Amino acid sequence: MTDAGISFRAVSHTYRPARGQPVLALDRVSLDVREKEFIALLGPSGCGKSTLLYLLGGFLPVEAGSIAVAGRPVAGPGPDRGIVFQNFALYPWKTVRQNILYGLEKQRRPRAEREQRAQELIDLVHLKGFENSFPAQLSGGMKQRVAIARTLAIEPAILLMDEPFGALDAQTRALMHEELLAIIRRAPKTVVFVTHDVREAVYLADRVAVMSARPGRVKEIVETRFAERDPEEVMRSRDFAEKVDHLWQLVRNEAIIAQGTRAP
Repeated sequence: MTDAGISFRAVSHTYRPARGQPVLALDRVSLDVREKEFIALLGPSGCGKSTLLYLLGGFLPVEAGSIAVAGRPVAGPGPDRGIVFQNFALYPWKTVRQNILYGLEKQRRPRAEREQRAQELIDLVHLKGFENSFPAQLSGGMKQRVAIARTLAIEPAILLMDEPFGALDAQTRALMHEELLAIIRRAPKTVVFVTHDVREAVYLADRVAVMSARPGRVKEIVETRFAERDPEEVMRSRDFAEKVDHLWQLVRNEAIIAQGTRAP
């Protein structure tokens, strides 16, 4: 297992609400993610995609089975894993620069080093000129760029992304796809990306793991890496269309099952 390799082995997780019956969210999920691989988790609502991501991030305890990074069990959050949320999760009272500096300050890095790193990331995500703007003054796409830069600032080996572009309009979303791929090309990382969008998963990921209706299991893993990443060429290709159709049918079937088994 390499430095950013991930291993899920027979992972199960049950939610136990204060009221109501326990809910088995994940059931014996096993999956390997290679170092510097971009893998997408795809499946119907409620299948446990985000739960699996939060278990990997160390935000939930591993109740059954095991999760290991570089052969070491996950026992809580760590600087080797950075997470980007759908709702940006920026500090509204902090500027762009201050949001990006936050993690670096927690690491107690020297001030000059912090400032240099923050500026490098501002340039990387094309926010030069907005360093002193507050989140309320930014568009949705710009806020997500800040969130990505803040996560990258601590230099995690693994990037966890929970539907990071789900709240964006279609045009901004497409632009953010290109931004993300450009960032990953400059600084390769292991990426685990949760999404409901089949086309997004096929375009971005090297592999897509399709999860079943709750309780979530890995139903099928599909190779989706395209040698040519030009978006127009990729999305017009027959191979792209066939993979999208295949994955859509898998997700659709599981969504039908989920609707049929969902408690009233």
